[in-house]
Amino acid sequence: MGAETRIRCFVDFERDGRQISHLQLPHSSNASAYGWIGIPIAVIRHGAGPTLYLGAGNHGDEYEGQITLSHLIRTLDPGEIQGRLIILPAANLPAAMAGQRCSPIDDGNLNRSFPGDPDGRPTAAIAHFIESVLLPLCDAAIDLHSGGKTLEYLPSALIRQRGAGDPLFAAKLAALKAFRAPIGYLVSDAREDRTLTAAADRVGIVAVGTELGGAGTVNLETLKIARIGVRNMLAHFGLIERAASADDGVEPRLMEVAGPEYYVHAPCQGLFEPAFELGDEVEAGQTAGSIHFVDDPATAPVEVPFGGGGTVICKRPILRVERGDCLAHLATDYAG
Repeated sequence: MGAETRIRCFVDFERDGRQISHLQLPHSSNASAYGWIGIPIAVIRHGAGPTLYLGAGNHGDEYEGQITLSHLIRTLDPGEIQGRLIILPAANLPAAMAGQRCSPIDDGNLNRSFPGDPDGRPTAAIAHFIESVLLPLCDAAIDLHSGGKTLEYLPSALIRQRGAGDPLFAAKLAALKAFRAPIGYLVSDAREDRTLTAAADRVGIVAVGTELGGAGTVNLETLKIARIGVRNMLAHFGLIERAASADDGVEPRLMEVAGPEYYVHAPCQGLFEPAFELGDEVEAGQTAGSIHFVDDPATAPVEVPFGGGGTVICKRPILRVERGDCLAHLATDYAG
């Protein structure tokens, strides 16, 4: 599809109805010299209206979005919407099939690969296709994430704040509130420009991400929040009309993650004993936990402090740690 990408696409973006197909990403390997990777894509369209990108499986071990979008593809009646949905339920398919954060083919982290490279390795080629072919067709984008195997979050939606002069900020904040996850937070590190939300900024469209749980699993609450949030986004961006109901989620607590002091990292290898739970309010200097050296019990454990204060919205569920592993991160209430 187009001269700028090697990925072949067989859906007609202008046709009404439901189309389910596979993008063909050429991949020559020891097992298949002239093969391709089939990345599932669905386009659901009815009449004139806005176009919304819905993505999941950007990281392969994050499951709420993959389940929610696969179900939506099968069950949504095109007649329910006015506009168009472009859906990638397993955007980094090799990672999703392996249940890994990154692709087993090239170790590519899709959410650190934008704007990508049409002639690069598979993950870079996928990133390029999303940013250069799909997002320009869209009015907004939703990228469903959770914490994967190595992190666990309080269910949240998030937006990227691109500095004080972000021209899309008001629209992003309105969409964040409309998703109606329990927490809605702003990430202010505009230097990170390799994510899908950064790609949306470059294209000039609003993007909302999520962190809907994690620890390598799902639960009924996080799946419900994902399902309701997606429907809320369809309503917010004008693809469906829906009256407010008790099943629309909750008014989100608006928060921000504003700098490196919000994160706690392991200073050494060992076994981490946490001194906090998700949702705890903590202060700078407070002990986050201790790292034990079980192979040398005569050595005292190393205490790890919180670098800042706030609410713990994310923790590492795996207690075996290496130097540099993220153990937790905080958020503070957004003052506006």
